[in-house]
Amino acid sequence: MSDTSSGEPARNVVLVHGAYADGSSWSDVIPLLQRAGLTVTAVQNPLTSLADDVAATNRALNRQDGPTVLAGHSWAGTVISEAGNHPMVTALVYVAARAPDAGEDYAALAAKFPTPPANAGLVHHDGYAQLSESAFLSDFAGGVDDARARALYAVQGPIADDLFKGRTTTAAWRDKPCYYSISTQDRTTAPELERFLADRMNATTIEVESSHLAMVTHPETIADLILMAARGTPASA
Repeated sequence: MSDTSSGEPARNVVLVHGAYADGSSWSDVIPLLQRAGLTVTAVQNPLTSLADDVAATNRALNRQDGPTVLAGHSWAGTVISEAGNHPMVTALVYVAARAPDAGEDYAALAAKFPTPPANAGLVHHDGYAQLSESAFLSDFAGGVDDARARALYAVQGPIADDLFKGRTTTAAWRDKPCYYSISTQDRTTAPELERFLADRMNATTIEVESSHLAMVTHPETIADLILMAARGTPASA
């Protein structure tokens, strides 16, 4: 496996979905990236533990044949912060995503910011949690066409009750170029927290007037950000 830190433009992208979702949450972005010539792989996270999700992401990265952008939405920001030091990864893209520092208590950090409404919609059963239908449709998938939002609800990935307790051992965003999309109408992660994370990692940052699912409501914008990361160019002012 070769190191891809030579500055060569990325020709691959690995997309990592967050909690309460699966890989289909990227389905509007994928054809745009493919049309631009990138080879795209969407990870299917088990959402059973941080280690399991990182392992699934690393398996996808191990299959890449050259420089690769690693993008994560929501919880997957934690996953790519851990997996992002993989030698194939040239840049990281965070979409309304977590970005903990190594060993950081992310829950304690998030508690310093406004509590998002979606938190009240968690339903627990048999050691797993999901968002209620009302919370999913109004808070997680706000602004998404109703039929599409209900389809996304149907494929919602249940998360292990202790998933969010996992802590990273590294923060790849300290070593790799970073790009961040802030969702200004987010009701699942506080936009104020997203701005803090983007600033802390000194990311090339855009703000999208979107709910938590910017890659569904604004796929062209998110695809463009990933393409910027692939080329290694900053977003325009």
